[in-house]
Amino acid sequence: MALPPSLPPSSGRPARLVVLVSGSGTNLQALIDRIGAEGEAFGAEIVAVGADRTGIEGLERAERAGLPTFVCRVRDHETREGWDRALAEATAAHEPDLVVSAGFMKIVGKEFLARYGGRFVNTHPALLPSFPGAHGVRDALEYGARVTGCTVHFVDDGVDTGPIIAQGVVEVRDEDHADHEAGGNALHERIKEVERRLLVDVVGRLARHGYRIEGRKVTIQ
Repeated sequence: MALPPSLPPSSGRPARLVVLVSGSGTNLQALIDRIGAEGEAFGAEIVAVGADRTGIEGLERAERAGLPTFVCRVRDHETREGWDRALAEATAAHEPDLVVSAGFMKIVGKEFLARYGGRFVNTHPALLPSFPGAHGVRDALEYGARVTGCTVHFVDDGVDTGPIIAQGVVEVRDEDHADHEAGGNALHERIKEVERRLLVDVVGRLARHGYRIEGRKVTIQ
């Protein structure tokens, strides 16, 4: 899928963000906190938070911040395509410049990407293109990688295959292997800390400066 090639720099108004969540919403909270601290200087504002399920902390965080919310559950639609269309329409109602996946655990479909391809930002807990998919942290440990990290990228119609915007590196420690075998997640927690900072920084830079996508290369202007 060819992604739209660019987004122009801010024209004096904050970029409009719709943030999608599925769980605790820690990445959402990081965005809320940074925007609250920096105000207009950040270059973006959250205009709505969407979710694929009810009763999650991510929605509660949004409500505490006074943000509009919406929920599109897959089970409420006869087909996955119908859900994808509903999600696209619910998102479009808020006229976003960028859509941010902050731990959104559903794969969007053709209609959503037709509207938001090249404007849909996601994070992944590994250094893509290594270890894509749902188990990036586990796969890096099992492979014996000495460093891993996180990737902020644009979403395309593959699984973690979209153009890379930025990456953060996290060292794999010897004790991470033992922790993993015992069912722990110390490495994943360290990755999440880097991921939150990187996502917030990237979203702000995209919003303030605009960007171009040329093939697989993303240039922030």
